[in-house]
Amino acid sequence: MRIPLTVLPPGQNRAASPLDPGEKKEKCAVFGVWGDPQAVRTTYYGLYAQQHRGQESAGIAVSSTGGITGVTGMGLVVEVFDEPTLLALHARSPRGVIGHNRYSTAGGSLACNAQPLIERYVGGEVAVAHNGNLINADRMRERYSRLGHLFHTTSDTEVIIHLLASPSQQESPDPLAATLRRLQGAFSLVFLFEDRIEAARDPWGWRPLVLGELPGGFPVVASETVAFDVIGARCVREVEPGEIVTLSDAGVSSRRFAEPSSRPAYCVFEHVYFANPSSMVFGQNVQLSREAMGERLAKEAPVEADYVSPMPDSGRSAANGYARASGIPYRESIVPNRYVGRTFIKPTPEQRRAAVRLKLNVIGEMVRGRRLVIVDDSIVRGTTTREKMQQLRAAGAKEIHLRISCPPIRHPCYFGVDFATREQLIAHERSVEEIRAYLGVDSLHYLSIEGLLACMHREQAHYCTACYTGDYRLDIEHPITEGVVTDDQMKMFD
Repeated sequence: MRIPLTVLPPGQNRAASPLDPGEKKEKCAVFGVWGDPQAVRTTYYGLYAQQHRGQESAGIAVSSTGGITGVTGMGLVVEVFDEPTLLALHARSPRGVIGHNRYSTAGGSLACNAQPLIERYVGGEVAVAHNGNLINADRMRERYSRLGHLFHTTSDTEVIIHLLASPSQQESPDPLAATLRRLQGAFSLVFLFEDRIEAARDPWGWRPLVLGELPGGFPVVASETVAFDVIGARCVREVEPGEIVTLSDAGVSSRRFAEPSSRPAYCVFEHVYFANPSSMVFGQNVQLSREAMGERLAKEAPVEADYVSPMPDSGRSAANGYARASGIPYRESIVPNRYVGRTFIKPTPEQRRAAVRLKLNVIGEMVRGRRLVIVDDSIVRGTTTREKMQQLRAAGAKEIHLRISCPPIRHPCYFGVDFATREQLIAHERSVEEIRAYLGVDSLHYLSIEGLLACMHREQAHYCTACYTGDYRLDIEHPITEGVVTDDQMKMFD
């Protein structure tokens, strides 16, 4: 017997804009709240607070007596949700609401991939929001497709719903736990059912996921604690790796679908770049960790200079730390144009260069004749960095000493960060001296892996550093598929 899956109307969708392939692509943000009378607006604010984790699409799904429905669209939260849309969702008197901000790491920038995904299946209705990336999704999709299953998206998240709907999962005592045990990769997931929200985190803990409580005792979950700050919620704790937390009318309960890995894989890049500086991620404040990286960088790579300046905006925290540790004055010599977004259309090399000049403006009077330490969080492809260094030279900078607050990114990420391919990474098979020459700076120094991990509070072996070291926790080429969707199980679907 085949399990039919039908997508509910996706709501208001907008056309996508091409994305700059040279930029770091954000991971996604998830949010969920149960029982709050203002759950729709609370979710809107929770997504707004986490906009930095994804600007490609946004969505909200609500569960009420009439079932599960929602609105998704391409663009920022404020572009997808106007006041009439929020009021229409609120009018359904939802018991539970989940939301999602997306920046694609699997499936591409398509309107059909906007989340939460809402599906009907034999077990009822479900909406799913996902932060992460599954390495065994392609194989499962291929097998389900051979059996005639129809996929409405190109996202790895839809595979989770097909798996949840399969007889082997539905016949188990705990279908959701059985489904999660068959996933390989990074996932912080929020599921919305008619009578509850289920929030789950993979056994390695790659992506952050936190549990909170609103005044009145209404439970909430989010990717980052900054969302709780905005909505006035109290952070209770992290959702533990391998845990499912249930939010319902009965309150909050917890169960395990797997034991946490003995060697967790907390993504250290959350602290380097992705997370909001005010958030607590993996039990540590992001702003303080970035300042510590800058301080460590000043000790590892001292240089005589007139000013320390950040590359806006993500280099600002580390630049503050560098300036404080080095004693060199902190001055901002590059200012961002707030009206040039990450989806600025750049079809030709000249237009891409113009976009960089529009987005980041050099203050000529600040750099002319000066020796500068420029601090940035990372370099991926190097095209934007090179253009900006050329602008500093043209403005009269006497010396440029570039300092990066993480090690060289030499390897792709398969767990939720959409870096360029290995061949497109500037540090792939290039020495630091070769990169320095390409960028046209007087000196270049990256923070060492030892220095980076020294800034982290948890055991150093418990952070994923695969993009720097190539040490992946899982076999990327041969993901575990035994017991995931075996051939014998597939026969049951015929």
